[in-house]
Amino acid sequence: MPQYRYQARMNTGKLQGGVLTADSAAAAATMLRSQGQHVLKLVPLHGAGSTDVLKKIGQALNWSSGPTLKEVLDFTSQLAVMIRAGISIRQALEGIADQTDNPKFKKILQSIRQDVESGKQFSEAISRYPKLFDALYVNMVKASEMSGSFAHMLDRIATFMKQQLETRKMVIGASIYPGVIATLATTVTIFLMTFVLPRFASVFEGKEAALPWPTKLLMAISDWMVANWWVLVAVPIVGLIGFIFFIRTEVGRFWFDGTKLKAPLFSRMFRALYVSRSLQTMGELLNAGVPVLDSLTVTGDISGNVLYRGLWRKVNLSVRQGQKIHTSLDQTPLLPKSVVQMVAAGEDSGKLGEVLEEVAEYYAAALRDAIKTMTSMIEPILIVVMGSIVGFIAMAIILPIFKMSAIVAG
Repeated sequence: MPQYRYQARMNTGKLQGGVLTADSAAAAATMLRSQGQHVLKLVPLHGAGSTDVLKKIGQALNWSSGPTLKEVLDFTSQLAVMIRAGISIRQALEGIADQTDNPKFKKILQSIRQDVESGKQFSEAISRYPKLFDALYVNMVKASEMSGSFAHMLDRIATFMKQQLETRKMVIGASIYPGVIATLATTVTIFLMTFVLPRFASVFEGKEAALPWPTKLLMAISDWMVANWWVLVAVPIVGLIGFIFFIRTEVGRFWFDGTKLKAPLFSRMFRALYVSRSLQTMGELLNAGVPVLDSLTVTGDISGNVLYRGLWRKVNLSVRQGQKIHTSLDQTPLLPKSVVQMVAAGEDSGKLGEVLEEVAEYYAAALRDAIKTMTSMIEPILIVVMGSIVGFIAMAIILPIFKMSAIVAG
């Protein structure tokens, strides 16, 4: 059961601190209030696990990475609990910063606290760090500050971030297996061509005319690879660097994002990902009270694909001209017709935000199914490809041996 370090003020005005054990931070705050104490600070105690040891070693060696999405998620969840427990935002930021292991994130939180102390709104303070707190985060916080539902909105933001983190893990996890198999196949092929096959060159020496064409072909490739080994090292590195620079250009990004929507096996997964992300973002913003035009802008910016970003920007322009959202979506191939019909129904009923969240949940489930389907299809394909390559190399080595054995026996 987790432990929490607290600081509280008794009814007599005396300050008291200590450590207590509870199921959650909310339960810990409730326990303290039931004892007549006013909670001032409540932060979780971190165990001395291997992760903490590695963090301390990294800090000792001056390894400091930027805050991760998981750290921002934990911060948001803790802040929501502390605000709900009656702790001021200044004290909450100070308490969370004290318990943060990442030095860069600690410095950022301290800067945010200073901005809040100087009179700035929390949304204004975090907007200075767009890489950590994106437009969705800032706009939802800004809406909550106007409506007075700060803690509740932080909970919604944390839930949204958790879903995005789980989606990212699923996509990355689905990409790891094909990458490992492809790397293994490439490594085995290079090993056979540069180490195993040359060992047979002396056996086949002087008998080149009698060798079958697969053996001649592979021996020629093997000789070239051994003589030009540096090309095998340089070309992949240069190619990878060039590809990274290319997709960072406007043309390259447009081509890459378009390819992801057309690539066999992957297109269904990516379409479900972008549709789910777009609709969930827009639904969250609308339900938070963010204006439609601002919601469309933010949705486009964090959609993750330049084609979808362009789509939502066109919708934004159309809405500015007085058209409805679904009217601008009628002719796009990026959204299924059923989604457009649901958007139209949501606009007519005045419950667009709720409808979008329901459709986003459907496509989140579709994304999980697409990932499972893609993984199950890629596995046998990669095994067949790898087996064919290794089998062809083995055949090219064994065939001439059988042929020479038959000649000797004859």
